[in-house]
Amino acid sequence: MSLPDEMSSSRKHQRSLKKPVSMGGIGLFTGAKTELTLRPAPEGTGILFQRMDLPNKPILAANVENVLETPRCTILGNSEFQIQTVEHILSTLKAFDLDNVIIEIDGPEVPSCDGSALAFVDMVQKAGVLSQTATKKVYHLHAPVFWSKGDVHLVALPADEFRISYTLNYPNSELLKSQFYTVHVNEETYKQEIAPARTFSLYEEVVPLIEKGNIKGGRLDNAVIIKGDSILNPEGVRYRDEMVRHKILDLIGDLSLVGDSFLAHIIAIRSGHFSNTSFAKELVNNFKMENR
Repeated sequence: MSLPDEMSSSRKHQRSLKKPVSMGGIGLFTGAKTELTLRPAPEGTGILFQRMDLPNKPILAANVENVLETPRCTILGNSEFQIQTVEHILSTLKAFDLDNVIIEIDGPEVPSCDGSALAFVDMVQKAGVLSQTATKKVYHLHAPVFWSKGDVHLVALPADEFRISYTLNYPNSELLKSQFYTVHVNEETYKQEIAPARTFSLYEEVVPLIEKGNIKGGRLDNAVIIKGDSILNPEGVRYRDEMVRHKILDLIGDLSLVGDSFLAHIIAIRSGHFSNTSFAKELVNNFKMENR
């Protein structure tokens, strides 16, 4: 399937926020307390992180070229500084189709909040969305783009919407086994179906990490913990398939690092942050080739 040349891209107005909005919290991995502010930015700025706690308040663009590591989260950085666990805030900005925002933070990690993106959705709604005068290019695929490694697969198919279909498979987990979810991503579906889904982990995987000090801010109020066929969180899950929905939440955030807006049907099987960001690089290369 391919699209005619005249549909290789379209244009939409750029979007930012109407006013700044702030919140504070603790990082899941570092345990660091941080204050985070979303600030409106001029047309053509893009999504930027700014470390307010460091000398000269350095700025880093939220794009795939700045991916430093993906150890159970996505870390952006360079030789001077880094920002950890960026995927949930970026997922929200992508779902709301925001183009120009400065994310000010006074520490090394974005707050985990309750393990979902609800707090970030609340921030965007409090700030309000502003349609700007300048337009942006929205890319359409001519042909499928894919990335595979072992039993992990990602494919982008030509489409006139941004849709994600995800298959989760944990064969060694009695409770998880396999989950599937598909969603046309927009503000409303994101708020209702994706944003409330929390970070999750198998008990057997997370305990050694906590004991080694690799997860200093982990608690039952900011992650779903699964042991055997049981959920250890007293309140249980928010959806029967909360875990696959959270995988979609993460994927939206990681794909926002493409930088350019695009429409496609993304099909993902067992993907995580490393494969998501690797696939984002494939999409960037594809759009560069089509833009020649």
